[in-house]
Amino acid sequence: MCNASLREGVLPAAQKTAIVTPAVKKPGLDPDEPQSYRPISNLTFISKVIERIVAEQMRAHLSECDLMPPVQSAYRQGHSTETALLKVIGDIIDAADNGQVTLLGLLDMSAAFDTVDHQILLRRLQLSHGFGGQVLQWLTSFLTDRTQLVAFAGVRSTLQSLLCGVPQGSVLGPLLFALYSADVIKITASHGVCIHAYADDMQTYASCTAPDQQMATSRLLACVADIERWMTSNRLKLNAGKTEFIWLGTRQQLSKISRSSLLIKGQLITPLNKVRDLGVIVDSELSMDAHVRNVARGCFYQLRQLRSVRRSLPTDARRTVAVAFIASRVDYCNGLLYGVSAAVIRRLQMVINAAARLVVGAGKFDHITPTLRDVLHWLPVRQRILYKVAATAFDCIHGTGPTYFRHVCTPVADVSGRAHLRSAERRDMLVPRTRTELGRRSFQVAAPTVWNSLPAHLRSTLISRRQFRDGLKSHLFTGAYF
Repeated sequence: MCNASLREGVLPAAQKTAIVTPAVKKPGLDPDEPQSYRPISNLTFISKVIERIVAEQMRAHLSECDLMPPVQSAYRQGHSTETALLKVIGDIIDAADNGQVTLLGLLDMSAAFDTVDHQILLRRLQLSHGFGGQVLQWLTSFLTDRTQLVAFAGVRSTLQSLLCGVPQGSVLGPLLFALYSADVIKITASHGVCIHAYADDMQTYASCTAPDQQMATSRLLACVADIERWMTSNRLKLNAGKTEFIWLGTRQQLSKISRSSLLIKGQLITPLNKVRDLGVIVDSELSMDAHVRNVARGCFYQLRQLRSVRRSLPTDARRTVAVAFIASRVDYCNGLLYGVSAAVIRRLQMVINAAARLVVGAGKFDHITPTLRDVLHWLPVRQRILYKVAATAFDCIHGTGPTYFRHVCTPVADVSGRAHLRSAERRDMLVPRTRTELGRRSFQVAAPTVWNSLPAHLRSTLISRRQFRDGLKSHLFTGAYF
């Protein structure tokens, strides 16, 4: 059972009333549909403080007992949407390098957090995750006897009791949902299908050669059908209308398959040419061109808005705004861009150059490299990608990265028959062999490749994470501009 020590057995009633403000309606939906609105609970500050303390104890217990699903990347230290995508896209690229295509299914659940059954969750926490005694009593108190009201235009509705769901906007809610839905991962394993989850966003995928397309499709559809049945029995609902599929692989392999519609819950779903997965647009040939075009379009829109107020802001403020609105978008999941074409990189570099001109007030045709180097100290896009890959590799090597990346960076010295090579003395990592140019873009290949290219002082086992990142930026900055 969980050894976490909680001082209070119950949560005060004052902290269990959520004030819900109506969220903005999603475009394109019928105004009378209740699912058009996503209420977020505005909880009291002291409630979140208590929840954060409990969440830390729960995570410590789950980590110590290895009870957290390894392919669930949400709400875990060292995990993120980027590591989840690096894992999934890396597996798909590896399959493509072996001459296979992959059917990726993005499963969507309807109002998942709002339909969690309290009794099922509490029983699962006790039997599957080892929470008992006072801890289970506290969690029972946290989930049950909650009330909710709606505040709009200064008027509040009457209190309503909540019979199910975990509060969105709370600290514990997402973690509890991840534990509630952990059995889905076991279902996919029984079908020989891969899965990766980030909260309620689930990515299922199966790879095969072109002649085996029908068999892989049937296996994935059978898996999705079992997941749907499990969801129904656990008060969740698979939204077939928003579930998407896409075939991924090289152009040559994709030309050999049929992209016929798939039947999910009585609805025919046609595989798409591109999908949005955790904020990244993935196209069938994994070129990332559609994603970069979308990022560039959004960044240039932000730059046009910022240009109207540029003269009202000092240089430091303009730089801060540019980093927040532009650089953050360019850097999001840029580890996926390792090895893409020069044209794709060039489009993002144009965004960075335009942001730099906005900050310093330079003209459209002014040479911007001196500004990037001497004034802003910004890395070019290609070096920003290398920075992300190297930083993630560092976490994997030092055990602070996701468990599903533990095999990515294997020291050459640990490989039988290679311990006495010079590469082992340099503390190089083993780089897997690839057959195609696309295969080199897989994170399993990119991470050790980039790591081996770093100078010896950055690969020292004694260097801290902060020292590594500072030294890495200096190394890449010098290589880019000098």
